[in-house]
Amino acid sequence: MSMILIVLSAVLLLVAGGCACVAWAARGGPPWTRAVATATLAAGELVRASGRSGGRRGGGGGGDADGSSDG
Repeated sequence: MSMILIVLSAVLLLVAGGCACVAWAARGGPPWTRAVATATLAAGELVRASGRSGGRRGGGGGGDADGSSDG
């Protein structure tokens, strides 16, 4: 149980650090923040693409094409 907690905490710290670098790079931070921001955004795109190709079948959910459901 504690190993899972350690791994999830490390992932959470990496995500928070990546988000901070994206915000800092958008405001003109140092070059290394732009590199971390690029890596963070690329990882986010990979996660989003893997979620899309998860084989969801059928039109359930009641949302629009963009995923919103506020009619």
